[in-house]
Amino acid sequence: MKFLLGLVLSLTLFGAVADEGEVADAALIAELKQYCNDIAEEDGTGGQNLNTFLLECVNNELTNEGYQKVEKI
Repeated sequence: MKFLLGLVLSLTLFGAVADEGEVADAALIAELKQYCNDIAEEDGTGGQNLNTFLLECVNNELTNEGYQKVEKI
């Protein structure tokens, strides 16, 4: 039980820190957009609109790298 409580607390604290990441520069966002576009071409968008897919994909990559999400690309 203590392990589960510790895990939940850790994830909560990590989420709070991740929200305060730095802002990515335009070059990185453009690179990630191209990467995500390549994924869309190869694997499809899972039924999503291409722009919606790209935004979600770019934001996932930004979050994984410790950057803030963007509202539009």
